Amino acid sequence: MKPSLLGLLLAASLLTTAPLLAAESGPTTIELSAEAGAKADNDLGRAQLFFEAQDKDPSALASRVNAAIADALETAKPHTAVTTSTVGSHTYPVHSSDGRRVEGWRMRSTLELESRDIAALSALIGKLQQTMMIASVRMQPAPDTRAQAANVAAVDAIRAFEERASVLANALEKHYRIRHLSVQHAGSMPVYPMMRASAMAAEDASAPLQGGQSEITVTVSGTIELIE
Repeated sequence: MKPSLLGLLLAASLLTTAPLLAAESGPTTIELSAEAGAKADNDLGRAQLFFEAQDKDPSALASRVNAAIADALETAKPHTAVTTSTVGSHTYPVHSSDGRRVEGWRMRSTLELESRDIAALSALIGKLQQTMMIASVRMQPAPDTRAQAANVAAVDAIRAFEERASVLANALEKHYRIRHLSVQHAGSMPVYPMMRASAMAAEDASAPLQGGQSEITVTVSGTIELIE
């Protein structure tokens, strides 16, 4: 007897859904994360200082600002432990009180200082503050210092992840294996606010800087698969 068309269709349907049912009954997975931190010395200082002026004549204004920046670069030359670079100049109009006409121009030019010698950086900031203003001072770990702390934190975070995975698997009376891991780094660093040049009492007074430490945090997240 030849099989009926209905029977053939039913058999084909069973063959098609069988893999789907097997896939749906696959291994149980759990997503989890763990975190660890390590201290890193803030051994790299970065500061931005700017000179700003206003004039009705844009040409005269540019000459004045450029001369001030040139003098600042000359002041910085003997401080070989500090890397000094220009990071940009901006000019914008100054409008009248009613906003209908341009009464003058304002220009700002910025220098960036960077050094692992905090004492040298502090001394140079103190000198430049006689003619310039501080936009920001940041103390942070140097790249190699941050990397060392991140490695320590990453190892601790992975151990914490494994410990948490074991606890969850044991609670379900299962073994486990890691299917996926993701490692993310984060860190905080102190930023000192803007200070005015008039805050300096003496011509060569050093700006007070204190390195301190940053907390480098590593988060490990991933997926484990429960096995018999």
